[in-house]
Amino acid sequence: MRAFEAEQQYFHRAADHLGISSNIRKLLIVPKREVQVQVAIERDSGEVATFIGYRVQHDSSRGPMKGGLRYHPDVDLDEIRALAALMTWKTSVVNIPYGGAKGGIAIDIKQFSHRELERLTRKFVDEIHDLFGPDTDIPGPDMGTNAEVMAWIMNQYQKYHGFSPACVTGKPVELFGLPGREEATGRGVGIITLKTLGRLGRRIPGTRVAIQGFGNVGTHASKFLHESECKVVAVSDVSGGYHRPEGIDVPAALRYTTAHANARDVRAKIIIEAANGPTYPDADAVFDERGILVVPDILANAGGVTASYFEWAQNRQHYSWSLNRVRQELDRTMAESFETVWATATERKVSLRTAAYIVAIGRVGRATVLGGSV
Repeated sequence: MRAFEAEQQYFHRAADHLGISSNIRKLLIVPKREVQVQVAIERDSGEVATFIGYRVQHDSSRGPMKGGLRYHPDVDLDEIRALAALMTWKTSVVNIPYGGAKGGIAIDIKQFSHRELERLTRKFVDEIHDLFGPDTDIPGPDMGTNAEVMAWIMNQYQKYHGFSPACVTGKPVELFGLPGREEATGRGVGIITLKTLGRLGRRIPGTRVAIQGFGNVGTHASKFLHESECKVVAVSDVSGGYHRPEGIDVPAALRYTTAHANARDVRAKIIIEAANGPTYPDADAVFDERGILVVPDILANAGGVTASYFEWAQNRQHYSWSLNRVRQELDRTMAESFETVWATATERKVSLRTAAYIVAIGRVGRATVLGGSV
């Protein structure tokens, strides 16, 4: 099953509960714009190489579109299309004034020098600079990109449009970025985990947690949960899995790391989706059949885009927040969004995933109709 097909299945399940007409469904599913460009650069060897870059802008009914830029060998139009749609629902679930977008280039960053990555990024901006900006579409970091790449994007964009730090988020703090942005997705996952445990009447101290993926999101989530007295007993990354029943020394694991699970085999009672689109509908059905509670990606990992919204808003105002205020506002937004989704799931007797989609689609659908698009 392709990624966009899976996303549509979740969409239609929630749309059925809302009784949305086929005409409105078409408006909400079909992306507003899909762009594919050739990105040609000179490699350090002198060879001229060409790559394909994508930017999909899904929906703008609730505000400018927002979405990351990823550099990964598996990037293709279907994946970017699915992720752009997920961003529409994610920003709507946490009720920030954005629509969804996504972009990417199919490359393996390990095969590129630092200078080549900068050339590639700047050339990509050359090709699409007239399609994004602070009032239309705001890129951010994603898999394979980071704060430095965002700085290159801002710098190259300014060559065409002048000083505009709000054209991109996830920038270095020293270059109009947001303190706490790097930890925001992982922290949001931690907040949602604690809220879920609380709603289930589970005692938080000593709760056993396994983290699949120990990159940026996984490390910050594990740190937050460890500090909340959860017991992180297993972590995994590309190098393998690590299990310690009595609990992993998370600070030590974090110091060390600084220098797809089978649905029938998952033993967890609660799954918090920190990645984008990690569970396909068939696996989701298995989890439901087994009574495993799944907190969906469009809610669980929305901390990153929420912090990006804070950065964008401050850039527009030429004003900065402290780290404490960023954390307070992030915690409040994530907690309120969780309670809205939980209440919807309870009232309608549906899964948290379907409830999250119901909340998101309802808001986007109303904005589409009220805006006079139909």
